[in-house]
Amino acid sequence: MKNITVYTSNTCPYCHSVKDYLTEKNVSFTEKNVSTDVDARKELIAKGFMGVPVIYVDEEAIVGFDKAKLDELL
Repeated sequence: MKNITVYTSNTCPYCHSVKDYLTEKNVSFTEKNVSTDVDARKELIAKGFMGVPVIYVDEEAIVGFDKAKLDELL
């Protein structure tokens, strides 16, 4: 089972799409909402990202909702 973390914000339509897509595929994930979680925001910035969604599949990062890349890593 892969460890999946999705960095999101409340106002990001692509974030909602990623979450819906993973849910439809019955893939469990941890959501870290940078709008409401200051630690998650700091963590994402420390990793070098300024925007969302950022999806981590194990140690590999996907920036944006790249369905093909996500399917490949899952």
